[in-house]
Amino acid sequence: MPLSWNEIKPRAIKFSKEWEDAEKENAEAQSFWIEFFNVFGISQRRVSSFEHSVKKLGNKDGRIDLFWKGRLIIEHKSKGKDLDKAFKQAIDYFPGLKEDELPKYILVSDFENFRLYDLDENTQHNFVLSELHKNIKLFGFIAGYQKIKIREEDPINIKAAEKMGKLHDLLKEIGYDGHELEIYLVRLLFMLFADDTGIFEKDILWDFVENQTSEDASDLAPKIAQLFQVLNTPNEKRLKNLDENYAQFPYIYGKLFDENLRLAAFDSKMRKILIESCAMDWSLISPAIFGSLFQSIMDKKERRNLGAHYTSEKNILKLIKPLFLDELWDEFHKIKGNSRKLAEFHKRLGELKFLDPACGSGNFLIIAYRELRLLEFEILKIIYKNDRVISIENIVWINIDQFYGIEIDEWAARIAEVAMWLIDHQQNMQISEKFGSYFVRIPIKKSANIIHANSLQTDWKSLVSKNELSYILGNPPFIGYSLQTKKQKHDMKLVFGNIKGAGALDYVASWFLKAAKYIQETKIKVAFVSTNSISQGEQVGILWRELINKYNTNIFFAYRTFKWNNEAKGNAAVHVVITGFSNFNIKTKKLFDFEDIAGEPLEIKVSKISPYLIETKNYFIKKIRKPISSVVEMMKGSQPTDGGNLLMKDLEKMNFIRKEPNAEKYIRPFISAREFLKGEKRWCLWLENINPKELKIMPLVLERLNKVKEMRLASSKIATQKLANFPSQFTENRQPKEDYILMPSHSSENRKYIPIGFLKSDSILNNSCFSVPNATLYDFGTLTSEMHMTWVKYTCGRLESRFRYSNTIVYNNYPFPKDINDKQKKRVEKAAQKVLDTRLEFPDSSLAVLYDPLTMPPSLVKTHNQLDKAVDLCYRPQAFTNERARIEFLFDLYSQYVAPLQAEMNKKKKRKRKKS
Repeated sequence: MPLSWNEIKPRAIKFSKEWEDAEKENAEAQSFWIEFFNVFGISQRRVSSFEHSVKKLGNKDGRIDLFWKGRLIIEHKSKGKDLDKAFKQAIDYFPGLKEDELPKYILVSDFENFRLYDLDENTQHNFVLSELHKNIKLFGFIAGYQKIKIREEDPINIKAAEKMGKLHDLLKEIGYDGHELEIYLVRLLFMLFADDTGIFEKDILWDFVENQTSEDASDLAPKIAQLFQVLNTPNEKRLKNLDENYAQFPYIYGKLFDENLRLAAFDSKMRKILIESCAMDWSLISPAIFGSLFQSIMDKKERRNLGAHYTSEKNILKLIKPLFLDELWDEFHKIKGNSRKLAEFHKRLGELKFLDPACGSGNFLIIAYRELRLLEFEILKIIYKNDRVISIENIVWINIDQFYGIEIDEWAARIAEVAMWLIDHQQNMQISEKFGSYFVRIPIKKSANIIHANSLQTDWKSLVSKNELSYILGNPPFIGYSLQTKKQKHDMKLVFGNIKGAGALDYVASWFLKAAKYIQETKIKVAFVSTNSISQGEQVGILWRELINKYNTNIFFAYRTFKWNNEAKGNAAVHVVITGFSNFNIKTKKLFDFEDIAGEPLEIKVSKISPYLIETKNYFIKKIRKPISSVVEMMKGSQPTDGGNLLMKDLEKMNFIRKEPNAEKYIRPFISAREFLKGEKRWCLWLENINPKELKIMPLVLERLNKVKEMRLASSKIATQKLANFPSQFTENRQPKEDYILMPSHSSENRKYIPIGFLKSDSILNNSCFSVPNATLYDFGTLTSEMHMTWVKYTCGRLESRFRYSNTIVYNNYPFPKDINDKQKKRVEKAAQKVLDTRLEFPDSSLAVLYDPLTMPPSLVKTHNQLDKAVDLCYRPQAFTNERARIEFLFDLYSQYVAPLQAEMNKKKKRKRKKS
């Protein structure tokens, strides 16, 4: 174990006095450095060598005065000699060293003067021999204390995962796989980290692998197996004649080395990878992100994009700060001047308990634990400001056994468990440095309580009592309903039972309901990251109606939609929300909104937060068949289900008509969202009411119909198979008889307005769009207004972040203006016509270009603004100052529309009950 700084300091003073006045020659330099290393409790002979031979540039021979590979070069000069020259000489050795031998530090000295160069940080420290005791912490890398400076995107994190990935593949190739391989690699991970962070004496694992095993690796696996046993054996129970190369390793326990594993087998290539891994500085690796990286090495496809899938600390803090951390820090600042209250507060921190019921490789637990320890650190600095700490173990009350996790993937669960030990050790090193006494929890007596299980099939109370738990947090798997496996759908059924519509929910919704059930009659606070779908569209009415009405769920903070990602190359951003909720009301609530979903949030204090994550009452918009307003019904377009055989592009159409001229009058424009928005052309065979005799004389049409029939017969859906009997017809025909307004079902969230337009009835509308038949200019103006777009943003579903419009959710529930007069209506119609006229001024530009926020013509922006004003005046004479004002007004108007409908529905139910 490393010496404490309090132990090192007097040794440094003694060393300085002994050498300070003596007249020394170069011949005595070796004695000087042997004693220098001894100051820090390290045997120089074990970690470094004198007069190390190396080839310099030009193939010249060189000798490094003292070389500690991968760590340190020392160049020693006679007293009074040029130390700049000594530094340059040290640098000249670099070309002759392997990459893993390159040092992180250069130390030059002439007995009296010292210069330490930190090559990673590009810093230089100068001091004289008599001041060594004041500068001992600069040599923490010798003593076994490592400065912790974690960078999320530090390449060493990815490099380490790649090394272990190669070792994983080679072990798997020889048949060492499955559970045993997972445990084996987790043990190696722990030992590599221990070798660089003071759990082991510095670099003893590296020395063991490189110098105590044969180059052909024939004895490496048996020796590692024996090392596993040693690490699991208390010192007093070890053999008295145990080889010192094993005896130097401490007793670890912690159940990590309990299980007996099959003997692995190594070759020279695998040994080389392990040595290269030992040569890396594992103290620089963050347990918070390495867990995810390390988890991905088990899958070669995942490994190609290492770094793309871990959750950044910045995003994790978005959840844990409003869930508990901000509140704890606020309390700390209020009571830090009161010693009694501070001691009580410290005690309470040691009693808090946290559960992540889908913990993965432990990211959320790790960061939560680290932040809690950092708060405790500040408490201890105040409590022991004027007192010397004799035993750090007795003053640190927060431990990893306060943290619980459930994870379905065994590999991830084991990684999480080890990562919690590692972050605990890093925090122990930090507090050791502050109080000058070495503190390490070895042997490991406590662990994070992480179980390998299906969270949705596990009774969370069997892991931790809800009367003891403080917080539930995490990032459960998202998975839309169409992508769920049979097992996942079964899980959903277990949680939701017979709740109507639950089959349309994302998988993540199961954790919301399970947590809501668990926290009944407690003060537990919960926060989950989820897809933004659960706060939009039909999922709100299904999930949140149950959570709020049955389980009294209160949302007390929320982040509206933002991009959940990191800065790694190739990472796919996911659009998410964070929702914090409880079973009790919290007076002051926080809503975090984003002007730019990839930017920084704006915090708003509010009195209430609805499931749509806005400051309104709890409304639940659900699918309905008819509009709540007195407007024309909106219908979905027609679906061909034809394998492309009824459809054709421009050139294909021309060639077809040339060969089959009689078919020309049956070819109609076919309009999907793509054709409408991008101005492209596609056509379809529209054979409604065609005379069979006429059809019979068109062989090329018949050929296409036969292919349609074959395609439908090959379908796995029985309904589609039946429609093979009608190959000339679309499987779903909802084509309007009158001219209509087209509304695309999907549109970019970057557009201020969803582009809509009027089409003729002979343009066949695809099922990627909706139609409003026989619509007026007033209908067009209202639907393309900012007022309607505000409703769309809050109630529509999303595909990633794109709007997913629907007639049953968005349109049918939209509160059109009430009781408007002719003047108001004509004002909207006039402004709507101006929008259409302005579009015609740009015949070469598609609607996608015209409505791109970067290319939208100023004249079109102006006419839309005029239309927005006209529509706003149909709602009320006062201007709407912002989007919040609009949506709050719309939800209030919505409640006015549905209140009488709901009252009538309740009457009908009452009459039915009476009859029954």
